[in-house]
Amino acid sequence: MLSMLRLQLSVLFFCLCSLWGSPSTVFAADQSKPNVVFILADDLGYRELGSYGQELIRTPNLDELAKQGMRLTQHYSGNAVCAPSRCVLMTGKHPGHAFVRANKSTPPEGQQEIPADEITLAELMKQQGYVTGAFGKWGLGGPDSTGAPLRQGVDRFFGYNCQAHAHSYYPSYLWDDDQHIVLNNNPPVPGHASLAKDADRSDPSSYDVFKGQDYAPDRINAAAMDFLRQNKDRPFFLYYPTVIPHVALHVPDEDLKPYLDLGWKDPPFTRGKGYGYTPHFTPRAAYAAMITRLDQYVGNLLKLLDELKLSDNTLVVFTSDNGTTHLDLEVDYTFFKSVGELRGLKGSLYEGGVRVPTIVRWPGHVKPGSISDRVSGFEDWLPTLMEAVGSNEAVSGDVDGVSMLATLKGQQQPERDYLYREFPSYGGQQTIRVGDWKAVRQKMAKGNLKIELYNIAEDISEQNDVAAQHPKVVARLAKMMQEVRTPSEMFPLKPLDN
Repeated sequence: MLSMLRLQLSVLFFCLCSLWGSPSTVFAADQSKPNVVFILADDLGYRELGSYGQELIRTPNLDELAKQGMRLTQHYSGNAVCAPSRCVLMTGKHPGHAFVRANKSTPPEGQQEIPADEITLAELMKQQGYVTGAFGKWGLGGPDSTGAPLRQGVDRFFGYNCQAHAHSYYPSYLWDDDQHIVLNNNPPVPGHASLAKDADRSDPSSYDVFKGQDYAPDRINAAAMDFLRQNKDRPFFLYYPTVIPHVALHVPDEDLKPYLDLGWKDPPFTRGKGYGYTPHFTPRAAYAAMITRLDQYVGNLLKLLDELKLSDNTLVVFTSDNGTTHLDLEVDYTFFKSVGELRGLKGSLYEGGVRVPTIVRWPGHVKPGSISDRVSGFEDWLPTLMEAVGSNEAVSGDVDGVSMLATLKGQQQPERDYLYREFPSYGGQQTIRVGDWKAVRQKMAKGNLKIELYNIAEDISEQNDVAAQHPKVVARLAKMMQEVRTPSEMFPLKPLDN
């Protein structure tokens, strides 16, 4: 009788588990899909992390992340400035097919929105059963537009909707989903302002007006960590497009001290004649401190993943939306060697404007301390992450990206057929890279269609234009630059789209 009773109880327990699922069964199902944490820095240069050769700025958490995963040494942002780069990332379409191809404000708040029928990475992750969160700077559609994050697959949003609003680190409010949350900055610190006419520019206290109380990146980091805690038992996609280190130079005083103690000769940035963002008494120290604070935020997330025992099943990506800003009076990119040997800065399709530091960690899949020099770009993340979560079939034929999961896992993978970029701003630019050859067009808005040609393997600094020596290569790449794109009425690339 006792044996029969045990058998009956076992059958009953099995049936109940089959109907409702036991906690262990649910946990196992959740763990079958990797979590994804995608961290996007704002205007971080190729050589501004210790693991990429930086010698002055301290980034211990990101350097450790590089030791634990793979560094990509030839990874390209979606474009040379914020919004079009993020559009490439979110849609998997290169700049010749992407809807947003340049920064364009849509007053009173926001940037040019992506259409309602655009399929984003967040939407695809949500379709695969992931809870999705975005924390930081959005920039792909104003609060009431079709491009607003909550209308593009994001379940939880906290941060700045608008890029211009994000120029201040001490704003009056942030977006909490679709509502304002008021920050304790009275008054808020503008992103663009000048010293008073009678201010003593040699007096550090004259710059105190550009210091606030409630540091927005702290709020954003806390919200991202809450998202991790609340969703630790289900698959999640955490998109963290931080505003750091984009100017203005706003950073709490306590973060400055380690760099002030180094005794750098640090001339004040005073914003003469309205040039640039808000002044700072020690701009070099401020810029370095901002990057170190970003490193701390990343460290907070990684530590929490460890505490929640999620690290082994979480794919972490860290990269930047474009290269270092060209505002040298605020960000001394020469002093920091921000892009190293590369040519160009933010706004340029030369290497320094679009080749970005990129680190990937996925324990058990990505070999610690590994390096890949395979050419890849932001459009590749959508198919890569879809393959990583086992959903290749979700990738549309409109996507230009190529999954690089095999590369991340240390396997041999064919090179991309090409990597294409166009940017109608900053004079009008177009590039294509095929193997080691890179064709570049500049000043297109003035009618220029001349092609510069560089062998990146031999000339990473793009100093030796060899177009005259290789006319057949130039002709082939010129033909490809015409064929791989479609014209845009909203963002025409002149003179091609007259």
